[in-house]
Amino acid sequence: MQDTKVLYNNAVELLKKLIATPSLSKEEADTFKILSDFFTEKGVKIQTKGFNIWAYNHHFDAHKPTILLNSHHDTVKPNKSYTRNPFSPDVEDGKLFGLGSNDAGGCLVSLISVFLYFYQQQNLKYNLCIATTAEEENSGKGGLESIIPELGKLDFAIIGEPTLMDLAIAEKGLMVLDCHAKGKSGHAARNEGDNAIYKALKDIEWFQNYQFPKVSDSLGPIKMTVTIINAGTLHNVVPDNCTFTVDVRVTDSYTNIEVLKIIQSSVSCEVVPRSVRLKPSSIPKEHPIVQAGIVLGKQTYGSPTTSDQSLLDIPSLKCGPGDSARSHTADEFIYLQEIEEGIAGYIEMIEKVVL
Repeated sequence: MQDTKVLYNNAVELLKKLIATPSLSKEEADTFKILSDFFTEKGVKIQTKGFNIWAYNHHFDAHKPTILLNSHHDTVKPNKSYTRNPFSPDVEDGKLFGLGSNDAGGCLVSLISVFLYFYQQQNLKYNLCIATTAEEENSGKGGLESIIPELGKLDFAIIGEPTLMDLAIAEKGLMVLDCHAKGKSGHAARNEGDNAIYKALKDIEWFQNYQFPKVSDSLGPIKMTVTIINAGTLHNVVPDNCTFTVDVRVTDSYTNIEVLKIIQSSVSCEVVPRSVRLKPSSIPKEHPIVQAGIVLGKQTYGSPTTSDQSLLDIPSLKCGPGDSARSHTADEFIYLQEIEEGIAGYIEMIEKVVL
């Protein structure tokens, strides 16, 4: 068992190195090396695939259930409103600034610290598997999804994303739909053609007004939003094609496939999903890890944002230091105290389950 103060100091130094090293999605080679070297220096035997790393506790027992601890080391591009160097890990007034500090570097180094805390412990009721993964920010297939078959049987997961250490016990899935309304071209001055825009408008109105019958207790109703529309070539030509895009946030009351079938049977346009991979996820409030958090005074809620939880078919909890409201913002930061409290909070929660 390692001293938590040492773990915290090491975590902050590791996070500073990660911030100083650009790691956009699909370009994580350098942070992959930093993390690989860190685990190796700590005597942890790692496995890798692509820019993903995973490892198990020293006294792994295949007869015991396994908890996955996961967060990502890729970032979005720094936005143009930055007033600071996004790759300079500066500390001011208790804040550690830098791209990826809050999303999700603080969570990542905290979960690594927790893994090291339990790494050498014997007689745990659960195994622990740490996975530091790539391509979360672009929902890429080379991240967590690519190593799930390699991880073996997993029983539940803690996904490190900034939640102020509260418990996101459900998360909406995401489907992006490309819709195609077909008409027939003609001259706008004559009563010719079949206007694809008018046909699309009827379907768009359906997307705006339709309410799915089942409403999730933790996530509320499914939300559908038309976000892009394109049609027409000239002012005097009736358009024969109108395309529009719909952002669909799916709750745990339905599967993505169920929602897609309802949509396709309700509108006249052709509906093509870009993907059905990003599923809604949840964990029962009665689950031991959730109850452990509640006992420690943490709040539960349903998250509207999508994370790597959507790729898992096991119960999963999203929880971590930092604030989701700071993610992807200019001059991103995390409070150092949040990291310290994050490490302690994770350990307290997990101890109630594994000891």
